[in-house]
Amino acid sequence: MKRKDVLSWDDYFMGLAHLSAMRSKDPSTQVGAVIVNQEHRVVGIGYNGFPFGCDDDVFPWNREGNSNDTKYPYVVHAELNAILNSNQSARGCILYVSLFPCNECAKAIIQSGITKIVYESDKYADSDNVKASKRMLKAAGIELKQMDHQIQIEVNKIGS
Repeated sequence: MKRKDVLSWDDYFMGLAHLSAMRSKDPSTQVGAVIVNQEHRVVGIGYNGFPFGCDDDVFPWNREGNSNDTKYPYVVHAELNAILNSNQSARGCILYVSLFPCNECAKAIIQSGITKIVYESDKYADSDNVKASKRMLKAAGIELKQMDHQIQIEVNKIGS
């Protein structure tokens, strides 16, 4: 008799998003994203961090100060990293992301052809950029689904 307490697809892929987020070196916000096709195969994965070649010991992680002295002009968000890291077209795929996408990521999501977003946290729902994001995503016909529970990942680190 087979097990009945297996993870749902949503829990499985959100768990992968959380695991990916653990690679982020951002001291304040770690976000992970996974793009999955209709056959439940991962086609892209990403987390928030600096672009290749931009040393995370040299570029700033600050949240406040002059714009160029903060992380904001430099960090690539998890969603965009997942799109850029995709090994095939994201058209018709589902994006699993631990934090609701900002307006800049929404543009890339729409342009890539992703048709559904499953997200966990919406802690910036009242911000202008998330309001703009939701407006664009809804206009583009992208299905939005918030998880009704939080995924917890525990990792025993063996070495570094």
